[in-house]
Amino acid sequence: MWFFAIVYAVEGIGQASSGIMWQPLSFWLKQTMHWDPVMVSTSVAIFDIPWVIKPLWGAISDFVPLFGYRRRPYLVLANIAAILAFAWVGTLDTATTVIPALTVTAFAMAISSTLCGALLVETGQANNTSATFVNQQWLWFNIAQMIATLVAGYLIEVLSPVAALHAAAGIAAICPLAIIGGVWLIGEQRARIDLEALRERLGALVSAFRSRDLWFVAAFLFLYYFSPGFGTPLYFQMTDRLHFSQGFIGLLSSIGAAGWIIGGLLFRWRIHRLGRKALLQLSILGGVLSTLSYLLLSSETSAVIISLAGGLTSMIAMVATMTLAVESCPKGAEGFAFAAMMSIVNLTGPLANTIGSALYEHVFNEQLTPLIIVSAAATGLVFFLIPLMVFRKGGTTVPAV
Repeated sequence: MWFFAIVYAVEGIGQASSGIMWQPLSFWLKQTMHWDPVMVSTSVAIFDIPWVIKPLWGAISDFVPLFGYRRRPYLVLANIAAILAFAWVGTLDTATTVIPALTVTAFAMAISSTLCGALLVETGQANNTSATFVNQQWLWFNIAQMIATLVAGYLIEVLSPVAALHAAAGIAAICPLAIIGGVWLIGEQRARIDLEALRERLGALVSAFRSRDLWFVAAFLFLYYFSPGFGTPLYFQMTDRLHFSQGFIGLLSSIGAAGWIIGGLLFRWRIHRLGRKALLQLSILGGVLSTLSYLLLSSETSAVIISLAGGLTSMIAMVATMTLAVESCPKGAEGFAFAAMMSIVNLTGPLANTIGSALYEHVFNEQLTPLIIVSAAATGLVFFLIPLMVFRKGGTTVPAV
């Protein structure tokens, strides 16, 4: 539990696309480099590549033990790379060098996250604690994100754009030290490369591709997260029509993270008692209602309430879907299978946002209301897939119905 908290707290701070670097980087590119939104979005999209190819890192650690272990040494090396790359960013002042350096940090964070996910699957399946571990990870990720966004905003207020960027990189460089120290909390068995073990793991990998349940869960996750997004249209709506300040829009991100934290605490207090089927049903219902709540967005007060509620329901959805993914992974290929599931989720985000933006611009004549309704309806349709699912309980699979 402590190890999962440490890894995801560091990830919440260090993710180049959402952590402490994000706002200082965007502000610096806009103010100093004079980049327009398209240039910023296109360049920063590079940070998503390491997260899309996460199965590669999982497969390497599954099949090739390093210094006698499949997880620990890779975690140490990945986080040493993150420290060096963040420190490197702290010395740079051109976009052509900062973006590649931050891409290295994205690779390091993605590898670290993948290995942590493999440990989650192995330990969660063995102890029937998958949902508890998923909740622990995302609870601390969002605690870290909430703090990181507040610190990033403060750095921008008191420092020059480049100094704020360098200060954020310095803070991010320190955090991976916690993971390097925390790897000794892992009770990992020694492993070695031998032909018999390699054949077993290759067999497990083949079984992952042949597993009907795994493919169905993958399809379910894709459809669950693929509803047309309205994040970018919402930003334009809040800026141009509701006239929210940029500072307040940034504050809403912290409020959303606080909602995730409340969702995590609610899970520990009450929601963990629900069965897998009921948890999925609750998450879909919450997703539909929180999406529809944006129809009531009209003021700063309503924006705060909606952001808080959205974060809460998102946390429940994350626990429900990630637990489903964990329990569907075959033994022997845990790192690869779980990373593949996460890659599907990582792919749906930018794809859904792009489609949502295209609908907003070219179909709905820049009206947010029909896009919100379509997004909520798409999420609601996934509800009808639940009776087709199977869930693991006590080492066996049972139908959801």
